[in-house]
Amino acid sequence: MKKAKRHIYAIALGSNQPRSRILTPRKLVEQAIDRLSRKPFHALAASRILDTPPLGQSRRRYANATMLIETELAPDRLLKRLKRMEHKAGRRRSMRWAARPLDLDIVLWSGGFWADDGLIIPHPAFRERDFVLAPLTQIAPGWRDPFSGRTISQLRACLKKARKKAEAG
Repeated sequence: MKKAKRHIYAIALGSNQPRSRILTPRKLVEQAIDRLSRKPFHALAASRILDTPPLGQSRRRYANATMLIETELAPDRLLKRLKRMEHKAGRRRSMRWAARPLDLDIVLWSGGFWADDGLIIPHPAFRERDFVLAPLTQIAPGWRDPFSGRTISQLRACLKKARKKAEAG
């Protein structure tokens, strides 16, 4: 019997829209981490949940984290599962950058590159997002970006340096 291929993914998790007084953004991210720790997933690592400022027009702060998971699901099938999880958490697709109860993105994949309708891996914007790089540095500092060859730690250092330079202006 042929054994199915296992894939490792870095997943970014975020929330800035509570579903109730109990289901806060932090709680929604905790629930997603729990769900991504059960079959058909195997959790390898999870970062701490960070409180981060919003991007775009949203005014609510985010709860952000990252996870490393292992699964037999290919990238396109994993994306479908993640979108179902978002929907179950109450996410409805509307405006870009709008508040959301749950946002799950595939950031990196052990297979390197993937591109098809609706999915590009590595995530096209992860290199410019400290809310992804900061927690990812906690759990996968040595994972290399397949495009630049830089580690997650190096990417974060470059981002911080560029921001300091821009602020000094």
